[in-house]
Amino acid sequence: MTNAVLLNNVEHRDLRVVTERSAALGDNSWFALTFPLEFRALQGQYPIFFQKDANSGNFFPLVLLGLRPDENLYLRDGKAEWAASYIPLTVRREPFLIGRQNFVEDGVQKTRRVIHIDMDSPRISREQGEPLFLEYGGNSPFLDSVSDMLEAIHHGIEQSEKFVRALQIHGLLELFTLDVTLNNGESNQLKGFYTIDEERLRALNADDLHELHNAGFLEAIYMAIASQSQLRRLIDEKNRRLSVQ
Repeated sequence: MTNAVLLNNVEHRDLRVVTERSAALGDNSWFALTFPLEFRALQGQYPIFFQKDANSGNFFPLVLLGLRPDENLYLRDGKAEWAASYIPLTVRREPFLIGRQNFVEDGVQKTRRVIHIDMDSPRISREQGEPLFLEYGGNSPFLDSVSDMLEAIHHGIEQSEKFVRALQIHGLLELFTLDVTLNNGESNQLKGFYTIDEERLRALNADDLHELHNAGFLEAIYMAIASQSQLRRLIDEKNRRLSVQ
């Protein structure tokens, strides 16, 4: 649960946000949500998969960070660092959320996007971290960057819904299970994830491929396929950690 409140420069004028990376700060999730606009930046460092929401039945793309729940293999051992040059936006945006605020303009009811902050987040501080506001109340450069980040996530998720719908229309999502046996004999099984059905993709006709290309989705599909090689990175890192225990 989160304690999300509307961010403002009066009540929150002295708040700071810790930007280091560690399990104690909430970075121990084994996957992070993403969207096609981010695939190019992600595919060289993370495996991209899809998952189905058990309640809504909707699919969403994600990057895998570990081989089991509460394990993030991109967190450096004993250091508050992330072992990749690019951190997914949905991870970096913590503890901020996109909210909506109703207002009236010229007698017309309208809605705008606003920034909320989770006051229960371990990243919230009044002593250390990046300040949110300047001394006289204006946004800090850090908060401006957060606003840009949330806007990118908003548009990315909108596009992601169309992307996933196109994948379903063309039957391009397939369930897979991966059994991983580590060097010490420990077994890990990845299940409940979906990937691109490459056989089905090769069977699409020219019109279908052209449609996916015009929508900007064909590149994202190939990026997701290419990212599968990053599974080896996770397995190698898991083996390395087991070997030094």
